[in-house]
Amino acid sequence: MTERSPGGQRGRPSALWLWSSTDASHALRSRDLAVILRAYRRLNGLSQEQVAALLGYDKTYVSMIETRRRTITDVGVLRHIAQCLGVPPHVLGVTAVDDATTAALTQFAESVLKLADIARQAGRTVDAIDELWPLVARLEARAIDGYVDRGSWALLGRARASLGIALGTVLPEERLATAARWTGQALNVAQRLDEPQFLAYAFAMHGNELRKAGRTSAAIERLSSSIELRADPAARITALAFLARAAGEAGDAALFDTTIDNYQRQLDTLGDAGMLGNQFTFHEVRIRGLVATGRGSLAARLMESLPVTAQAVAPQWTVIERVTAGEVHLVNGDRDAAEEALLTALSGAEKYRLPHQAQRAIRIASRGADAVVEAGQAILARFRRLDP
Repeated sequence: MTERSPGGQRGRPSALWLWSSTDASHALRSRDLAVILRAYRRLNGLSQEQVAALLGYDKTYVSMIETRRRTITDVGVLRHIAQCLGVPPHVLGVTAVDDATTAALTQFAESVLKLADIARQAGRTVDAIDELWPLVARLEARAIDGYVDRGSWALLGRARASLGIALGTVLPEERLATAARWTGQALNVAQRLDEPQFLAYAFAMHGNELRKAGRTSAAIERLSSSIELRADPAARITALAFLARAAGEAGDAALFDTTIDNYQRQLDTLGDAGMLGNQFTFHEVRIRGLVATGRGSLAARLMESLPVTAQAVAPQWTVIERVTAGEVHLVNGDRDAAEEALLTALSGAEKYRLPHQAQRAIRIASRGADAVVEAGQAILARFRRLDP
């Protein structure tokens, strides 16, 4: 959507993104009104006359400010300029009424993001979404009102990513593009902030949601970009796990084998590192990729080799693993074992509200496990009744 620039013209950068650029960030950190005005004009492609019209001043007055022949000390004038430019008032030395609220919101947002992540990993993703929706809406509204300093945008980007990841857990397959859109918006923020760690994280999260939405080629591209950027070994493991899964789904055995070997080496070096950095998850990703690339017999042999001590970090991973196990059994002709694994998976999918895992189980069961298909369809019907 094209937004209006401050001067009412179309096609120029909106104030929402202006202050997340590197040049603007340097200008804001200077807290120098002359520097800020010049940066604002340059980045928006505006003349002194247009900025003067925006502020309601004469062009000569703006010129005097920019050349430091006029120093503004009046709080009311500074607050007016800040409001017109979309600059947080504190940048111009004005203590705004909203400053205390800003600090409180930042602390609140950090807590919400941490608690949402804990809830999601505990299998309470719907609770996480209930907390994230109002937070994202509040941050978006503040951005529209002009509170778009670099820290606020970073916070909004993280909140968008967290919401997208949570939605990608609980939405059915036909609606997973919604989750990808949210992580895509987080990636937009990350690209403008140009912070490598956050950018790598956003590439990984968006890539994984694209994969789940069926856009495998785009997912591989994003995930490969994430791996190239990552310096944090634990975060690199996450990207490698996602890329291995995407490569398997694409049927690219060579990329899958290379990625899974890299994933294993990282685990051997780092040890356990969160939801994706553990032997249980690695085992599931490897087996699923082997089946997807036509090596079901090898997958069956490896499925029996999971270390006794390996346990899922999050409940949803137990469900995912049981669906994969059902597929391996079915590919290798053991229908009874397949039905047992898939029915267990369906029970967990209903308990933790994982509709697309139920859909995956039904799709696998359609190859010859009719009882599972029937049970799965009943669960999906109950999910639909719960949807607003």
